[in-house]
Amino acid sequence: MTACSDEYLKDILRTTRVVAVVGVSPNPVRPSHYVARYLGLKGYRVIPVNPGHAGQTILGQTVYPDLASIPDEAGVDMVDIFRRPDAVPAIVDEAMTHLPRLRTIWMQIGVEHPEAARKAEAAGLSVVQNRCPKIEYQRLFGELRMGGFATGVISSRL
Repeated sequence: MTACSDEYLKDILRTTRVVAVVGVSPNPVRPSHYVARYLGLKGYRVIPVNPGHAGQTILGQTVYPDLASIPDEAGVDMVDIFRRPDAVPAIVDEAMTHLPRLRTIWMQIGVEHPEAARKAEAAGLSVVQNRCPKIEYQRLFGELRMGGFATGVISSRL
C-alpha cells in the first residue's frame, strides 16, 4: 500500500473538489459533522451520505442514502468514510461501481481495512487510512498553532 507522505496528502487535498462524506451526522458536535462543515468552509463541495437521514438537509445539502444514489454529474472525486472498518469493503465496492470520477478513498481516524485499501489501489485510486482530512489540511497548510490547536481562522483553499 502507498505510504501517506505529506506530498501525497497535499496532492489529494489540493486536487479534490467534491467529497462524499459517508456516515455524516446532523449533530454538530459529532466529528463527521464538523469535519464535513470544515471541508465545506475550505471550498470543497460536500455531499452528505447517511441512510438514516436520507432526504433531509445537512449543511445545506440534501442527504443521500448511499453512494449509488449520487448523480454522476455531482463529480464526486473523494469518499470520506466515517463508518466501522467492517463496513468499508461494501462502501469501497459501491464507490468504485457508481462514482465515475472517483480518485480517492479516505478512511477516518480509527478506520482501516487493508484488503479494501489494496482493492482500491489496484483499481488506481489513492487511499488514505486512519487519518482525518481536516486535521491533515490544518497540519499541512499551516493552520495548526502551538500545541496542535487550530485557531479557528478560516482561509481559502490552497
